[in-house]
Amino acid sequence: MAAAPPRRWGWHPLTAEWADRLVAMTPVRSHDVVVDLGAGEGALSDPLARTGARVLAVELHPRRAEHLRRRFSGTRVAVLELDLAEFRWPGHPFRVVANPPYTGVNPLVRRLLALRQLRSADLVVAEGVARGLAGRYGDRVELGPVVPRRAFRNRPPTDARVVRIR
Repeated sequence: MAAAPPRRWGWHPLTAEWADRLVAMTPVRSHDVVVDLGAGEGALSDPLARTGARVLAVELHPRRAEHLRRRFSGTRVAVLELDLAEFRWPGHPFRVVANPPYTGVNPLVRRLLALRQLRSADLVVAEGVARGLAGRYGDRVELGPVVPRRAFRNRPPTDARVVRIR
């Protein structure tokens, strides 16, 4: 039996400037619970925590998760090292602000739309995927600002877009 091919990590972390900018555009406020899916090294978790929110940083990559644990030790950021598909959503009101892995965005949005406790979600996704989601889910998913390729430290092949669930 052949060994499984090594897992490829597509990773497009936001610059600190853009992460700050995007968090400022969200409805996140002090005392909110916010989930950062695919937290990477904490580009969004950091400005989210600075709002006074309690942040659940979900990251599968072991080295990145360890980096997050060290970086946010003793803060309002809890690090969960697991696959997004295994994440159990909070049973109380929460928000999502995330730059999730581009693969798996469609099932993620379907899951979010089914959650009554979700207050809002702001997701950075590939531009084409964003347009498709807005077309598919009509008034439940709206297009937010364009996030240009230069907004990422490791540039994706195309611009991205924020999709909003309210």
